Amino acid sequence: MDMSKAASQTADALGKGLKEAKDALTPDGETIPGRPGSEPATVEEPTEPREPLPPKPDQRGAETVTATGAATEAPDRARAQQGAHLTTSTGTRLRDTDHSLKAGSRGPTLLQDHHLREKITHFDHERIPERVVHARGAAAHGYFEGYGTASELTVAKFLQEGVRTPVFTRFSTVLGSRGSADTVRDTRGFATKFYTDEGTFDLVGNNMPVFFIQDGIKFPDVIHAGKPHPDREIPQAQSAHDTFWDFVSLHTEGQHHALWNMSDRGIPRSYRMMEGFGVHTFRLVDAEGGTTLVKFHWKPVLGVHSLDWEEAQFINGVDPDFHRRDLYDAIEAGAYPQWELGIQVFPDNEEQQFEGIDLLDPTKLVPEELAPVQAIGRLTLDANPKNFFAEVEQVAFHPGHLPPGIDVTNDPLLQARLFSYIDTQLSRLGGPNFNQIPINRPHAPVNDMLRDGFHQHADHEGVAPYKPNSLDGGCPFMAGTMEATFADVPVRVSESTKVRENPASFDDHFSQARLFWLSMSPVEKEHIIRAYTFELGKCYEDAIKQRQLQCLANIDPVLCQEVATGLGLPAPEPTEPLADVAPSPALSQLNGTWPADGRMIGIVVDDTVDAGELQSMRAAVFGAGMVPLVVAPHGGEVAGSTVQRTFATARSVEFDALVLAAAPVPAPDAVPARDAKAGAPGGGALDPRVSLMIDECWRHAKAIGAWGAGVAALGEADPSAATPGVVRGDGPDEVFAELQTLLGQHRVWDRFPPSVA
Repeated sequence: MDMSKAASQTADALGKGLKEAKDALTPDGETIPGRPGSEPATVEEPTEPREPLPPKPDQRGAETVTATGAATEAPDRARAQQGAHLTTSTGTRLRDTDHSLKAGSRGPTLLQDHHLREKITHFDHERIPERVVHARGAAAHGYFEGYGTASELTVAKFLQEGVRTPVFTRFSTVLGSRGSADTVRDTRGFATKFYTDEGTFDLVGNNMPVFFIQDGIKFPDVIHAGKPHPDREIPQAQSAHDTFWDFVSLHTEGQHHALWNMSDRGIPRSYRMMEGFGVHTFRLVDAEGGTTLVKFHWKPVLGVHSLDWEEAQFINGVDPDFHRRDLYDAIEAGAYPQWELGIQVFPDNEEQQFEGIDLLDPTKLVPEELAPVQAIGRLTLDANPKNFFAEVEQVAFHPGHLPPGIDVTNDPLLQARLFSYIDTQLSRLGGPNFNQIPINRPHAPVNDMLRDGFHQHADHEGVAPYKPNSLDGGCPFMAGTMEATFADVPVRVSESTKVRENPASFDDHFSQARLFWLSMSPVEKEHIIRAYTFELGKCYEDAIKQRQLQCLANIDPVLCQEVATGLGLPAPEPTEPLADVAPSPALSQLNGTWPADGRMIGIVVDDTVDAGELQSMRAAVFGAGMVPLVVAPHGGEVAGSTVQRTFATARSVEFDALVLAAAPVPAPDAVPARDAKAGAPGGGALDPRVSLMIDECWRHAKAIGAWGAGVAALGEADPSAATPGVVRGDGPDEVFAELQTLLGQHRVWDRFPPSVA
């Protein structure tokens, strides 16, 4: 495998994708995301009949293939509502839907009102059971393009050079319900459905490479422990409670994943800036039947970045839809999210181990320094769903959806998932025909002999849905070895006794947790200490805190001591020798600079701002592939630019950087009785809500810039001229040039020197 060629192809592909995203952004005001409809609304209710409006340009639905995978050439709007007039579900036009049929205007409603019954009955049945886990999610359409660098390892056609495959990718939180917030501390799902010509491939993973358990039989236990307490149904969508830490501190194989959760990985800045992992070890099968073991990785082009914990808590209240809004707004603005798909490659030996690491243990990772991630393709998400329920809620993933060239291993967690995923779809989606729902339909021909059942969409022909048959001419036929077929790898299963136990190689529960801790930068270690202290501080039982501290002592004494100090408890001594492991720099998020495409830049103005300078700043932000949001004392326009946020509606957490183009005096609504933010301390001649935004951006380590009158505003809030990440300049171009450099590092962490090494 020529990896120098792969690297060149990777760079070319990424550069092309970023250029396409940036070219889609123009400083005309129309690229500011968030418009709810495809046309502006009118003040008066429209009365002239017309056909339904088209979707917005950023939206796309599932492709119009039949239930058996045949292309129809119909536009995806063929499934949308038709005609200009309101009808029943059978197409009968209606003249009224505001009044039920009554026996007189004040009389009882009549049972014969078929429209009322249809409307209410359908409404009463609009909801389906939400997912037990991963209920809260967002998704987008896109495509995957293979680099060809995996062609020697697998016959899977979608990985061959230049092959473009439609995809649908869903991101999610694990613990929360559908109505929970986005920015909770939790593991995130990263599931991609590849509609390949050889059948659907579902790569169903997480944003962390390891999991809490080694055997799928314990999945109900870890989820029951992480979910809200069953007596009170609180707390929602979080792990900071007794039942979770009771389980994890007793079930020490979960300590590695818990440490990842307590790191910044547990609160990603965006789905666009989130790494993804297949978690398990899979097999690739080549043209000669040879096999290789691999682990799948999704590497975001924008880098891996996270929120500050206080910032995440603010967002949960200010904008609980923060992550899904960020994803959809970025796509609408043309800053298409991109990831590279990579693999770590291992020999498929009998032991299924690599450098002493058991590849079938889902609580273990293989450091990239030992097995580099090799890029094999690129994912681009370029369209939002047209209908959330039809697509995001009804999409059904299953790790057993495998194309020729990819197979599973004996990982005991993966083996259980192969049963569980198909089982849960039967409950959620009403029967065995869930793959016929438009978003789940394969793009390959289907001839499966599966018949009938709830929600059957296919119109099957023939009289002999069985094999062998002669009445249907013998059809369907076996593909045989000459065609592209899925073949189970003939792995030898050794003769052994049936047992309920794990191999001895699964017994090490602390060495990789220590490896992760030692791989963190001092800033990331501070954040981990803060997370453990907060989470355990929310527990009621001291016994659980003490037991978890013992686990931390077996990971690292500094981590244990710092958390124990915050809890007011003694730090125990380790009960096991500390593992002698080498750090893996690849595990740290703070190891480079990254593109800042799609970042939100707040520009604070008032009616005194210079129109030319404001337009220059907006043009510079747009030109860099970012989105400028004008923040003013009032709505409407300021200096010829549309105001996107007012001081009353804005909060610092929605901006990646703040720019001050003015020093706004307190606006008429800057009174605490009307806007609690106006009661922020300080302010003086400056609107207190602007002072609050500056203060929050400062303590959340965000870049702040100012020019002109804005320098005075910044001086009032931050008199120091030496604060890292605070830029003062003579004009917008100079200020933005420095801000753009700072944004490439995500945050200005050296503003707050850490206390741990």
